[in-house]
Amino acid sequence: MRISELLRLVFINLSQNKFKVILTSVGIIVGSATIMLVLAIGTGGQMEVAEQFKNLNAGAIDISYESNAVEFGGGGFGEGMPDMGAAPSGGGRGGGFGGGMPDMGGGSFGGGFGRNNDDRMNQEKIILSEDDMEDLEVFVPNLSDVTISYTTTCETEGGSLEEAASYTIAGVKSNYASISNMTMTIGEFLTEDNDEKKEKYCVLGSSVAKELFDSAYSAYGDVVYIDSRPYTVSGVLEEMGSVSSGISPDTAIFIPYETGIKYITGQNISPTITVIAADVNEVEDVIANIEIVLADSYPNAEFTISDAGTKMEAASKSNDTLQLLLIAMAAIVFVVGGIGIMNVLFVSVKERTNEIGILKALGCSQKDILLEFLFEASVMSFIGAVLGVIAALGITPIIESFSVRVELSVTGAGLSLAFGVLTGTVFGFYPAYKASSLIPVVALNHE
Repeated sequence: MRISELLRLVFINLSQNKFKVILTSVGIIVGSATIMLVLAIGTGGQMEVAEQFKNLNAGAIDISYESNAVEFGGGGFGEGMPDMGAAPSGGGRGGGFGGGMPDMGGGSFGGGFGRNNDDRMNQEKIILSEDDMEDLEVFVPNLSDVTISYTTTCETEGGSLEEAASYTIAGVKSNYASISNMTMTIGEFLTEDNDEKKEKYCVLGSSVAKELFDSAYSAYGDVVYIDSRPYTVSGVLEEMGSVSSGISPDTAIFIPYETGIKYITGQNISPTITVIAADVNEVEDVIANIEIVLADSYPNAEFTISDAGTKMEAASKSNDTLQLLLIAMAAIVFVVGGIGIMNVLFVSVKERTNEIGILKALGCSQKDILLEFLFEASVMSFIGAVLGVIAALGITPIIESFSVRVELSVTGAGLSLAFGVLTGTVFGFYPAYKASSLIPVVALNHE
Protein backbone atom coordinates (compact mmCIF):
# COMPACT_ATOMS: atom_id res chain seq x y z
CA MET A 1 0.00 0.00 0.00
CA ARG A 2 1.30 3.42 -0.93
CA ILE A 3 2.10 5.99 1.72
CA SER A 4 -0.55 8.36 0.36
CA GLU A 5 -3.19 5.67 0.80
CA LEU A 6 -2.01 4.98 4.34
CA LEU A 7 -2.19 8.67 5.20
CA ARG A 8 -5.70 8.86 3.72
CA LEU A 9 -6.79 5.99 5.98
CA VAL A 10 -5.20 7.70 8.97
CA PHE A 11 -7.00 10.95 8.15
CA ILE A 12 -10.36 9.19 7.82
CA ASN A 13 -9.96 7.31 11.11
CA LEU A 14 -8.85 10.38 13.07
CA SER A 15 -11.39 12.78 11.55
CA GLN A 16 -14.18 10.41 12.59
CA ASN A 17 -12.97 10.50 16.20
CA LYS A 18 -11.93 14.12 16.72
CA PHE A 19 -12.96 14.30 20.36
CA LYS A 20 -11.10 11.10 21.19
CA VAL A 21 -7.99 12.46 19.47
CA ILE A 22 -8.07 15.63 21.57
CA LEU A 23 -8.60 13.72 24.83
CA THR A 24 -5.86 11.26 23.91
CA SER A 25 -3.50 14.14 23.22
CA VAL A 26 -4.04 15.91 26.57
CA GLY A 27 -0.90 14.39 28.08
CA ILE A 28 1.15 15.40 25.05
CA ILE A 29 -0.36 18.91 25.11
CA VAL A 30 0.72 19.39 28.73
CA GLY A 31 4.13 17.82 28.15
CA SER A 32 4.82 19.89 25.04
CA ALA A 33 3.80 23.12 26.76
CA THR A 34 5.94 22.20 29.76
CA ILE A 35 9.02 21.49 27.66
CA MET A 36 8.69 24.80 25.83
CA LEU A 37 8.20 26.74 29.05
CA VAL A 38 11.04 24.87 30.78
CA LEU A 39 13.47 25.96 28.07
CA ALA A 40 12.04 29.49 28.04
CA ILE A 41 12.22 29.87 31.84
CA GLY A 42 15.70 28.33 31.92
CA THR A 43 16.95 30.72 29.24
CA GLY A 44 15.26 33.62 30.98
CA GLY A 45 16.88 32.63 34.28
CA GLN A 46 20.32 32.49 32.69
CA MET A 47 19.83 35.89 31.11
CA GLU A 48 18.55 37.27 34.42
CA VAL A 49 21.64 36.00 36.26
CA ALA A 50 23.89 37.45 33.58
CA GLU A 51 22.17 40.83 33.80
CA GLN A 52 22.22 40.83 37.60
CA PHE A 53 25.98 40.43 37.67
CA LYS A 54 26.98 42.21 34.47
CA ASN A 55 27.93 45.36 36.41
CA LEU A 56 29.83 43.55 39.15
CA ASN A 57 33.57 43.14 39.32
CA ALA A 58 34.58 39.45 39.45
CA GLY A 59 37.16 40.25 42.13
CA ALA A 60 34.75 42.19 44.34
CA ILE A 61 34.34 41.26 48.01
CA ASP A 62 31.74 42.70 50.38
CA ILE A 63 32.41 43.06 54.10
CA SER A 64 29.64 43.88 56.55
CA TYR A 65 28.80 43.33 60.19
CA GLU A 66 25.95 40.82 60.16
CA SER A 67 24.19 41.73 63.39
CA ASN A 68 24.02 45.37 62.32
CA ALA A 69 22.62 44.37 58.95
CA VAL A 70 19.87 42.41 60.65
CA GLU A 71 19.08 45.03 63.26
CA PHE A 72 19.03 47.95 60.89
CA GLY A 73 17.61 46.33 57.76
CA GLY A 74 20.76 46.49 55.67
CA GLY A 75 21.01 44.44 52.52
CA GLY A 76 23.44 44.19 49.65
CA PHE A 77 23.48 44.86 45.97
CA GLY A 78 25.90 42.05 45.45
CA GLU A 79 29.53 41.82 44.59
CA GLY A 80 31.12 44.99 43.55
CA MET A 81 28.03 47.00 44.38
CA PRO A 82 27.11 48.23 47.83
CA ASP A 83 24.01 47.08 49.62
CA MET A 84 20.92 49.18 49.27
CA GLY A 85 18.80 47.77 52.05
CA ALA A 86 16.00 49.89 53.36
CA ALA A 87 16.00 51.95 56.52
CA PRO A 88 13.86 54.50 58.23
CA SER A 89 13.81 57.94 56.70
CA GLY A 90 15.60 60.87 58.25
CA GLY A 91 18.45 59.51 60.32
CA GLY A 92 17.51 56.03 59.23
CA ARG A 93 19.76 53.08 59.44
CA GLY A 94 21.55 52.06 56.32
CA GLY A 95 22.98 48.92 54.87
CA GLY A 96 26.08 48.43 52.75
CA PHE A 97 25.93 48.13 48.98
CA GLY A 98 28.37 45.28 48.53
CA GLY A 99 31.95 44.80 47.53
CA GLY A 100 34.93 42.54 47.13
CA MET A 101 38.48 41.91 48.29
CA PRO A 102 41.71 40.61 46.64
CA ASP A 103 43.88 37.70 47.71
CA MET A 104 46.53 38.28 50.32
CA GLY A 105 48.63 35.20 49.94
CA GLY A 106 48.02 33.95 53.46
CA GLY A 107 50.37 34.28 56.34
CA SER A 108 50.24 36.11 59.62
CA PHE A 109 50.99 39.73 60.11
CA GLY A 110 52.74 39.60 63.39
CA GLY A 111 51.71 42.47 65.63
CA GLY A 112 48.60 44.66 65.40
CA PHE A 113 47.23 46.21 62.25
CA GLY A 114 47.08 49.96 62.67
CA ARG A 115 44.45 50.91 65.25
CA ASN A 116 43.24 48.67 68.03
CA ASN A 117 41.31 51.22 70.05
CA ASP A 118 39.78 50.02 73.32
CA ASP A 119 37.03 52.64 73.15
CA ARG A 120 35.91 51.25 69.80
CA MET A 121 35.74 47.75 71.27
CA ASN A 122 33.54 49.02 74.06
CA GLN A 123 30.84 50.21 71.70
CA GLU A 124 27.52 48.42 71.97
CA LYS A 125 27.59 47.63 68.28
CA ILE A 126 30.28 47.57 65.64
CA ILE A 127 30.05 50.09 62.83
CA LEU A 128 32.60 49.72 60.07
CA SER A 129 34.29 53.01 59.33
CA GLU A 130 36.64 54.71 56.91
CA ASP A 131 39.45 53.84 59.34
CA ASP A 132 38.66 50.15 58.84
CA MET A 133 38.65 50.71 55.09
CA GLU A 134 42.08 52.31 55.33
CA ASP A 135 43.37 49.43 57.48
CA LEU A 136 42.34 46.95 54.82
CA GLU A 137 43.84 49.07 52.07
CA VAL A 138 47.16 49.27 53.93
CA PHE A 139 47.50 45.78 55.41
CA VAL A 140 45.86 43.62 52.76
CA PRO A 141 48.07 43.23 49.69
CA ASN A 142 46.95 42.92 46.07
CA LEU A 143 43.90 45.16 46.34
CA SER A 144 43.12 47.30 43.31
CA ASP A 145 40.51 49.47 45.02
CA VAL A 146 38.53 49.91 48.26
CA THR A 147 35.35 51.82 49.05
CA ILE A 148 32.69 52.09 51.74
CA SER A 149 28.97 52.74 51.41
CA TYR A 150 25.65 52.55 53.22
CA THR A 151 21.97 52.98 52.35
CA THR A 152 18.80 54.30 53.91
CA THR A 153 15.41 55.44 52.68
CA CYS A 154 14.12 59.00 52.72
CA GLU A 155 11.16 61.04 51.61
CA THR A 156 12.09 62.73 48.36
CA GLU A 157 10.39 65.51 46.40
CA GLY A 158 11.08 67.29 43.17
CA GLY A 159 10.39 67.38 39.47
CA SER A 160 6.90 66.28 38.49
CA LEU A 161 6.13 64.54 41.79
CA GLU A 162 2.92 65.85 43.28
CA GLU A 163 3.77 64.52 46.74
CA ALA A 164 6.82 63.15 48.51
CA ALA A 165 7.83 59.55 47.75
CA SER A 166 10.23 57.22 49.50
CA TYR A 167 13.46 56.39 47.65
CA THR A 168 16.62 54.46 48.47
CA ILE A 169 19.41 56.87 49.36
CA ALA A 170 22.96 55.58 49.00
CA GLY A 171 25.88 57.26 50.71
CA VAL A 172 28.95 56.49 48.62
CA LYS A 173 32.53 57.54 47.95
CA SER A 174 33.72 59.01 44.67
CA ASN A 175 35.27 55.71 43.52
CA TYR A 176 32.00 53.80 43.96
CA ALA A 177 30.98 54.30 40.33
CA SER A 178 34.20 52.83 38.94
CA ILE A 179 34.11 49.88 41.36
CA SER A 180 30.49 49.15 40.40
CA ASN A 181 31.14 49.65 36.67
CA MET A 182 28.60 52.43 36.48
CA THR A 183 28.38 54.71 33.47
CA MET A 184 26.77 58.11 33.20
CA THR A 185 24.05 59.11 30.78
CA ILE A 186 24.78 62.76 31.49
CA GLY A 187 26.86 64.75 33.98
CA GLU A 188 29.47 63.33 36.33
CA PHE A 189 29.52 61.15 39.42
CA LEU A 190 30.13 62.50 42.92
CA THR A 191 33.63 63.80 43.59
CA GLU A 192 36.01 63.66 46.55
CA ASP A 193 35.52 67.39 46.96
CA ASN A 194 31.74 66.88 47.28
CA ASP A 195 32.37 64.33 50.02
CA GLU A 196 35.01 66.30 51.94
CA LYS A 197 32.94 69.48 51.96
CA LYS A 198 29.70 67.58 52.69
CA GLU A 199 28.07 69.24 49.69
CA LYS A 200 24.47 68.52 48.78
CA TYR A 201 24.87 66.96 45.36
CA CYS A 202 23.24 63.78 44.11
CA VAL A 203 23.31 61.34 41.20
CA LEU A 204 20.03 59.77 40.11
CA GLY A 205 19.42 56.24 38.89
CA SER A 206 17.83 56.07 35.46
CA SER A 207 14.38 55.06 36.74
CA VAL A 208 14.39 57.77 39.41
CA ALA A 209 15.26 60.42 36.82
CA LYS A 210 12.38 59.30 34.59
CA GLU A 211 9.92 59.24 37.49
CA LEU A 212 10.90 62.68 38.77
CA PHE A 213 11.78 64.56 35.60
CA ASP A 214 10.60 62.38 32.69
CA SER A 215 14.14 62.17 31.27
CA ALA A 216 17.79 62.19 32.31
CA TYR A 217 18.44 65.43 30.44
CA SER A 218 15.61 67.23 32.21
CA ALA A 219 16.92 66.01 35.58
CA TYR A 220 20.52 67.16 35.04
CA GLY A 221 21.24 70.38 36.91
CA ASP A 222 17.81 70.47 38.55
CA VAL A 223 17.11 70.10 42.28
CA VAL A 224 15.52 67.32 44.32
CA TYR A 225 14.56 67.61 47.97
CA ILE A 226 15.78 64.76 50.16
CA ASP A 227 14.48 64.91 53.72
CA SER A 228 13.34 68.47 52.90
CA ARG A 229 16.85 69.63 51.91
CA PRO A 230 17.75 70.64 48.33
CA TYR A 231 20.28 68.52 46.42
CA THR A 232 21.58 69.50 43.00
CA VAL A 233 21.52 66.69 40.41
CA SER A 234 25.10 66.43 39.16
CA GLY A 235 24.44 63.48 36.90
CA VAL A 236 22.18 60.60 35.87
CA LEU A 237 23.27 56.96 35.53
CA GLU A 238 22.64 54.77 32.53
CA GLU A 239 20.13 51.96 33.03
CA MET A 240 21.79 49.01 34.74
CA GLY A 241 19.01 46.54 35.57
CA SER A 242 18.59 44.52 38.75
CA VAL A 243 21.37 43.06 40.86
CA SER A 244 21.71 40.02 43.10
CA SER A 245 19.83 41.44 46.05
CA GLY A 246 16.85 42.34 43.88
CA ILE A 247 17.51 46.08 44.37
CA SER A 248 18.49 48.13 41.35
CA PRO A 249 20.77 51.16 41.22
CA ASP A 250 18.25 52.43 38.69
CA THR A 251 15.87 53.13 41.57
CA ALA A 252 18.46 54.70 43.92
CA ILE A 253 19.72 58.20 44.60
CA PHE A 254 23.45 58.50 45.32
CA ILE A 255 24.82 61.21 47.61
CA PRO A 256 28.29 61.87 49.10
CA TYR A 257 29.11 59.57 52.02
CA GLU A 258 29.78 62.33 54.56
CA THR A 259 26.85 64.43 53.36
CA GLY A 260 24.46 61.61 54.15
CA ILE A 261 25.91 61.15 57.63
CA LYS A 262 25.68 64.86 58.37
CA TYR A 263 22.16 65.54 57.08
CA ILE A 264 20.30 62.22 57.02
CA THR A 265 21.57 59.24 58.99
CA GLY A 266 23.95 60.58 61.61
CA GLN A 267 26.39 57.92 62.83
CA ASN A 268 23.64 55.31 63.09
CA ILE A 269 24.55 53.43 59.89
CA SER A 270 25.57 49.94 58.91
CA PRO A 271 28.11 50.35 56.11
CA THR A 272 29.56 47.77 53.77
CA ILE A 273 33.21 47.92 52.77
CA THR A 274 33.82 46.85 49.19
CA VAL A 275 37.28 45.78 48.09
CA ILE A 276 38.44 44.62 44.67
CA ALA A 277 41.02 41.86 44.39
CA ALA A 278 43.73 42.63 41.87
CA ASP A 279 43.72 38.95 40.83
CA VAL A 280 40.41 37.06 40.76
CA ASN A 281 42.30 33.79 41.24
CA GLU A 282 43.47 34.89 44.68
CA VAL A 283 40.12 35.93 46.13
CA GLU A 284 40.09 33.13 48.72
CA ASP A 285 43.52 34.12 50.04
CA VAL A 286 42.46 37.75 50.14
CA ILE A 287 39.37 36.86 52.18
CA ALA A 288 41.55 34.92 54.63
CA ASN A 289 43.80 37.94 55.11
CA ILE A 290 40.82 40.27 55.50
CA GLU A 291 39.60 38.07 58.33
CA ILE A 292 43.00 38.35 60.00
CA VAL A 293 42.97 42.15 59.79
CA LEU A 294 39.42 42.42 61.09
CA ALA A 295 40.09 39.94 63.89
CA ASP A 296 42.92 42.14 65.10
CA SER A 297 40.63 45.20 65.24
CA TYR A 298 37.53 43.35 66.48
CA PRO A 299 38.68 40.15 68.26
CA ASN A 300 35.21 38.81 69.12
CA ALA A 301 33.23 39.97 66.10
CA GLU A 302 31.99 37.88 63.20
CA PHE A 303 31.77 39.68 59.88
CA THR A 304 29.90 38.67 56.77
CA ILE A 305 32.35 38.41 53.89
CA SER A 306 31.10 37.43 50.45
CA ASP A 307 32.71 37.53 47.03
CA ALA A 308 31.19 38.05 43.61
CA GLY A 309 32.30 34.72 42.16
CA THR A 310 30.60 32.71 44.90
CA LYS A 311 27.33 34.58 44.50
CA MET A 312 27.40 34.25 40.73
CA GLU A 313 28.03 30.51 41.04
CA ALA A 314 25.27 30.10 43.62
CA ALA A 315 22.79 31.99 41.44
CA SER A 316 23.69 29.88 38.39
CA LYS A 317 23.40 26.62 40.34
CA SER A 318 20.03 27.65 41.71
CA ASN A 319 18.80 28.36 38.18
CA ASP A 320 20.20 25.04 36.90
CA THR A 321 18.51 23.13 39.72
CA LEU A 322 15.16 24.75 38.92
CA GLN A 323 15.58 23.87 35.25
CA LEU A 324 16.38 20.22 36.06
CA LEU A 325 13.28 19.97 38.23
CA LEU A 326 11.13 21.39 35.46
CA ILE A 327 12.67 19.01 32.92
CA ALA A 328 11.98 16.06 35.21
CA MET A 329 8.38 17.20 35.54
CA ALA A 330 8.07 17.51 31.75
CA ALA A 331 9.50 14.01 31.28
CA ILE A 332 6.94 12.57 33.71
CA VAL A 333 4.12 14.36 31.90
CA PHE A 334 5.32 13.00 28.55
CA VAL A 335 5.46 9.45 29.90
CA VAL A 336 1.93 9.77 31.23
CA GLY A 337 0.79 11.19 27.88
CA GLY A 338 2.54 8.38 26.01
CA ILE A 339 0.85 5.76 28.16
CA GLY A 340 -2.47 7.43 27.39
CA ILE A 341 -1.82 7.11 23.66
CA MET A 342 -0.77 3.49 24.10
CA ASN A 343 -3.96 2.63 25.98
CA VAL A 344 -6.18 4.32 23.38
CA LEU A 345 -4.42 2.50 20.54
CA PHE A 346 -4.83 -0.85 22.30
CA VAL A 347 -8.56 -0.17 22.56
CA SER A 348 -8.59 0.98 18.95
CA VAL A 349 -6.88 -2.22 17.81
CA LYS A 350 -9.46 -4.28 19.63
CA GLU A 351 -12.34 -2.26 18.16
CA ARG A 352 -10.91 -2.43 14.65
CA THR A 353 -9.86 -6.07 14.59
CA ASN A 354 -12.32 -6.86 11.81
CA GLU A 355 -11.08 -3.87 9.84
CA ILE A 356 -7.51 -5.13 10.19
CA GLY A 357 -8.61 -8.60 8.99
CA ILE A 358 -10.31 -7.09 5.92
CA LEU A 359 -7.23 -5.00 5.08
CA LYS A 360 -5.01 -8.06 5.31
CA ALA A 361 -7.46 -10.08 3.21
CA LEU A 362 -7.29 -7.36 0.55
CA GLY A 363 -3.52 -7.72 0.40
CA CYS A 364 -2.16 -5.24 2.97
CA SER A 365 1.09 -6.47 4.44
CA GLN A 366 2.07 -6.58 8.11
CA LYS A 367 4.25 -3.54 7.42
CA ASP A 368 1.28 -1.59 6.04
CA ILE A 369 -0.81 -2.23 9.16
CA LEU A 370 2.14 -1.36 11.40
CA LEU A 371 2.72 1.94 9.56
CA GLU A 372 -0.98 2.83 9.64
CA PHE A 373 -1.21 2.62 13.41
CA LEU A 374 2.19 4.26 13.88
CA PHE A 375 1.08 7.15 11.70
CA GLU A 376 -2.08 7.50 13.75
CA ALA A 377 -0.05 7.64 16.97
CA SER A 378 2.37 10.14 15.46
CA VAL A 379 -0.37 12.39 14.08
CA MET A 380 -2.22 12.39 17.42
CA SER A 381 0.96 13.28 19.28
CA PHE A 382 1.83 15.94 16.69
CA ILE A 383 -1.59 17.55 17.11
CA GLY A 384 -1.06 17.46 20.88
CA ALA A 385 2.42 19.00 20.53
CA VAL A 386 1.10 21.84 18.35
CA LEU A 387 -1.68 22.56 20.83
CA GLY A 388 0.92 22.43 23.60
CA VAL A 389 3.05 25.09 21.90
CA ILE A 390 -0.04 27.29 21.50
CA ALA A 391 -0.91 26.71 25.16
CA ALA A 392 2.64 27.73 26.18
CA LEU A 393 2.28 30.99 24.25
CA GLY A 394 -0.98 31.68 26.06
CA ILE A 395 0.40 30.82 29.50
CA THR A 396 3.55 32.93 29.12
CA PRO A 397 1.92 36.30 30.04
CA ILE A 398 0.47 34.72 33.18
CA ILE A 399 3.89 33.43 34.26
CA GLU A 400 5.51 36.79 33.53
CA SER A 401 2.92 38.48 35.75
CA PHE A 402 4.63 36.70 38.68
CA SER A 403 7.94 38.45 37.81
CA VAL A 404 9.39 35.33 36.21
CA ARG A 405 11.42 36.02 33.10
CA VAL A 406 10.37 33.86 30.14
CA GLU A 407 12.38 33.87 26.89
CA LEU A 408 10.42 31.95 24.25
CA SER A 409 12.33 30.70 21.22
CA VAL A 410 11.80 28.89 17.93
CA THR A 411 14.24 26.24 19.16
CA GLY A 412 12.07 25.59 22.20
CA ALA A 413 8.96 25.24 20.03
CA GLY A 414 10.80 22.89 17.67
CA LEU A 415 12.01 20.69 20.51
CA SER A 416 8.51 20.58 21.99
CA LEU A 417 7.10 19.35 18.68
CA ALA A 418 9.92 16.83 18.27
CA PHE A 419 9.53 15.42 21.79
CA GLY A 420 5.76 15.22 21.36
CA VAL A 421 5.92 13.27 18.09
CA LEU A 422 8.71 11.04 19.43
CA THR A 423 6.70 10.19 22.54
CA GLY A 424 3.61 9.25 20.55
CA THR A 425 5.61 7.18 18.09
CA VAL A 426 7.53 5.29 20.75
CA PHE A 427 4.49 4.49 22.87
CA GLY A 428 2.38 3.72 19.80
CA PHE A 429 4.80 1.16 18.38
CA TYR A 430 3.77 -1.81 20.51
CA PRO A 431 -0.01 -1.45 19.87
CA ALA A 432 0.79 -1.01 16.17
CA TYR A 433 2.93 -4.13 16.22
CA LYS A 434 0.15 -6.09 17.93
CA ALA A 435 -2.28 -4.92 15.25
CA SER A 436 0.08 -5.93 12.43
CA SER A 437 0.61 -9.36 13.99
CA LEU A 438 -3.03 -10.37 13.88
CA ILE A 439 -3.83 -13.46 11.76
CA PRO A 440 -6.30 -12.47 9.00
CA VAL A 441 -8.71 -15.41 9.55
CA VAL A 442 -8.78 -14.82 13.31
CA ALA A 443 -9.27 -11.12 12.82
CA LEU A 444 -12.16 -11.60 10.39
CA ASN A 445 -13.93 -13.97 12.76
CA HIS A 446 -13.46 -11.63 15.78
CA GLU A 447 -16.68 -10.41 17.39
